[in-house]
Amino acid sequence: MPQLIELRDVSRRYTVGGATVTALEAVNLGIDAGEFVVVLGPSGSGKTTLLNLIGGLDTPTEGEIVVAGHRLAHARRGDLFRYRRETVSFIFQTFNLFPGLTAAENVMFGTDVAGRHGTIDPEHVLAQVGLGDRLHHFPHQLSGGEQQRVAIARALATGNPVMLADEPTGELDFRTGVQILELLHAQAHAGSTILVVTHNREIARVADRVIELSSGHIVADGPPEGGSVPIADLRW
Repeated sequence: MPQLIELRDVSRRYTVGGATVTALEAVNLGIDAGEFVVVLGPSGSGKTTLLNLIGGLDTPTEGEIVVAGHRLAHARRGDLFRYRRETVSFIFQTFNLFPGLTAAENVMFGTDVAGRHGTIDPEHVLAQVGLGDRLHHFPHQLSGGEQQRVAIARALATGNPVMLADEPTGELDFRTGVQILELLHAQAHAGSTILVVTHNREIARVADRVIELSSGHIVADGPPEGGSVPIADLRW
């Protein structure tokens, strides 16, 4: 049975100041539908590059990427746009909220882009992330943690089968971070595939699978050391 996400000998190199920098080198990876995967590694290890390649925000220098039947390496711009609209949802470390839209409107924008206008109640989704009383607040009226939760609500509302999260709990206190992890875990159990990039090894303890990167290479791939634990057992 084909895997939902497949990377075959994927490399990504950049030219910086006349020098070639290798972000990923000959990566082979397969991820099944419904997996909750945490990607660990120090800064510069290739974590965000991996996320951007799977999300169709970047293209590999070499190799092939197939996600839900979409071949991304040589896809045309229009095909990549449709792929990002219908297949993947992003939770960016920098939030990427629209400053002129309220929290509810930012969530609704996500559903509109995904072609699901009117199918999601933004009040319900924002209540899930603890922002039921912030519907009509603009991003500048929200704390960093609240903005992050709006970004997470927007991603949840799209209903896309793949969710890519770059440090989704980085701006959150422990209690809210646990709440968000519970939501992401529930999405995976409902059939979504979740990839979370983080520096926080504690978060990796609740994953189905942990992938560790170093200098553009996968150096470890398997279940959490000691087995996955309930989210309630986390401490950070």
